[in-house]
Amino acid sequence: MKQLNQRPSIFELLEKISSVVKSTYVDFMSINFVMRIILACVFLTAFFLAVALVRYFVIKVDPSAYLTVKVVRGDIENTVLTTGSIQANQQVDVGAQVSGQLKSLKVRLGDHVEKGQLLAEIDPLLSQKAYQSAAASMESLEAQRLAVSASLQQAKLAYERQQKMFNTSATSRQEVEIAKAQLQVQSANLASFDAQIKQAETQVDTARANLDYTKIIAPMSGEVVAIVTQEGQTVVASQQAPVILKLANLDIMTVKALVSEADVIHVQKGQSCYFTILGDNAERHLGKVSTVEPAPQDFSEPGPKVAGPVYYNALFNTLNEDHRLRIGMTAQVAVVLNEARNVLIVPLSSLGAVNADGRYPVRVLGKTGLISTKMIKVGINDSVSVEVIDGVTEEDEVITQGGAGN
Repeated sequence: MKQLNQRPSIFELLEKISSVVKSTYVDFMSINFVMRIILACVFLTAFFLAVALVRYFVIKVDPSAYLTVKVVRGDIENTVLTTGSIQANQQVDVGAQVSGQLKSLKVRLGDHVEKGQLLAEIDPLLSQKAYQSAAASMESLEAQRLAVSASLQQAKLAYERQQKMFNTSATSRQEVEIAKAQLQVQSANLASFDAQIKQAETQVDTARANLDYTKIIAPMSGEVVAIVTQEGQTVVASQQAPVILKLANLDIMTVKALVSEADVIHVQKGQSCYFTILGDNAERHLGKVSTVEPAPQDFSEPGPKVAGPVYYNALFNTLNEDHRLRIGMTAQVAVVLNEARNVLIVPLSSLGAVNADGRYPVRVLGKTGLISTKMIKVGINDSVSVEVIDGVTEEDEVITQGGAGN
């Protein structure tokens, strides 16, 4: 005998269900056709309602089947990414204006120099001789002028004397005219020597300047970034000034960023930008766009242009007080087109297809395990994340991957 509290076996349950179904079927077949239709509709409605209730109350979504991300607050920006080269904001090629042998070089590569400091000296022997010759020529002309000046004074006195004698009929008119002509000749000679002396003064000044040019003076304060001519080399400055060394002010650096023709229409003067260098991707160096060149970077190069990508130079300056940035470094540049701070952010991969009203659907996994779809309005898009203006709240879990069929 079975105990009262013993559960029936599965076979007993199946036997009972079979008997109930048989009796129900017999009862169902005993009624008329219209009632059969009505009862069938009622049974189907009850069946689908039961399935929905079971799905709602019993079947739960497995969160592990989805990749979700919480809606958080953060900063987002839309940028134009490019590369560029770092250059000194001020750079000067220090050259020689006179020819000769580079006698001494007063600085070394990397030295800091001040404006007016002596950098190098060219052998001054030839320049000294030229200056001395010009000075001697001027002294000779000045001596000759003194002689002409004395002759002029003598001619003047003779002319005055002839005039007085002519008034007393003590001399002829011819003698007066001769004296007058001598006075004019000496006056012209004096004017000629005055002009020659001025010319000689110019030659002396030129020779003195050439002598001074044998001393190469720093035109600006900065660092010696290159030495082109070594001690003992001969420089020839007849047609083009030869470069002795290069100076650069490394306190402020200029970044020349290459911007493609697709992005250059979005880059404007005054926009914020930053860059990192290959040796330190963590530190950002800040600046503002100062110039966007109107022509491509190779526009000034002679010859026919080769078909290919077109790039424009965008320039901006950045401080370099510690001199970590060096000439020629590669810069990973980001020009900020727009930005937002402390806003709601979701991954771009969580968005569905955009609707006609400009909103995007996102699937949100609720705390009970149920999935709901919400329509959101987005703002800035940085190709990885998007700014959410409205539609979800902070800490909502949006689905980025998985469970598409659920």
